[in-house]
Amino acid sequence: MDTETARERALDAAERLFYARGVRAVGMDEVRGASGVSLKRLYQLFPAKEQLVVACLDRRDVRWRGRLAEHVGRFEEPGARVLAVFDWLGQWFAEPGFRGCAWINAYGELGPASPPVAERVRAHKAAFRAFLDALVADTGLPAATGGQLFLLAEGAMVTAGVTGGTEPAGQARAAARVLLGAAGVGSSAGAGAGAGTSAGVSPPAPTR
Repeated sequence: MDTETARERALDAAERLFYARGVRAVGMDEVRGASGVSLKRLYQLFPAKEQLVVACLDRRDVRWRGRLAEHVGRFEEPGARVLAVFDWLGQWFAEPGFRGCAWINAYGELGPASPPVAERVRAHKAAFRAFLDALVADTGLPAATGGQLFLLAEGAMVTAGVTGGTEPAGQARAAARVLLGAAGVGSSAGAGAGAGTSAGVSPPAPTR
């Protein structure tokens, strides 16, 4: 097994286990068993568990933000692009095994005691906020709207992680639509569209 293959197998196994059970509950020996990578090789690749957690978050960040951007990019009208964020969140919440936001989960477990993990979480959230800010700029809404949308989305993530339902995405979408409507920004995604239903666009591949 070459180094790249071993690294990807370790990351696949670790990401799956960390997300399902939490970082603290999973030891390196379990990652070894699930990945088929020897413990010696695993520690050569990731000398500390913290480094494995950071690598998982980095890889997940690229995938998560890429799939969000791909979905939003299917829409042209600025208001519809904003609402598409919440539709995509609803699709994510509906995926089998959804267990909340991996970055919030990791920060809750390790953040205060792990500066590298805390930095990755803050970077991910800052990138998501910047994405929303860019969408808001296209609508002509005040810049402060980006922060409001960010709080709606983050609140939906936390609530969905706790309740296990998709309703928070639809509720946040409805609030976002009120913000758009109050500023006179229209949307081709109608008032009746809920989480995962913008303009009949099919859902993206699983996001976890």
